[in-house]
Amino acid sequence: MKTAQDIIVRPIITEDSMARIADKTYTFEVMKSATKPEIASAVEELFKVKVADVNTINMKKKPRRVGVHAGYKKAWKKAIVTLTADSKTIEFFDGMI
Repeated sequence: MKTAQDIIVRPIITEDSMARIADKTYTFEVMKSATKPEIASAVEELFKVKVADVNTINMKKKPRRVGVHAGYKKAWKKAIVTLTADSKTIEFFDGMI
C-alpha cells in the first residue's frame, strides 16, 4: 500500500516553479507508478489543501559523463498540482519566496 509520504518524493524548486506559486500551482517529483487521483489525495492529506487539477509528465533519462565514465541520470515523474481558488497556500513554499 502506498502512503502519501511514498507518493510525494520531493518538491521541485526552480525559477519556473516558484513563478507559478502566485497561481496556486505547485510542482513535485512523485513516485513513477503514482496515478493522478493518488497524487491529488496525497497532496490533500499531507498539506491539508483542496486540489483542483493534477498534470503529470514522465521525464526521460538523460546521458551524463564523469571523465571517461558514461551513464544516465534516472527517469522520474513530475506532477504539477493546481489548488482550488478558495484553498489555502502550502506553507512550505511560502518561506521560499
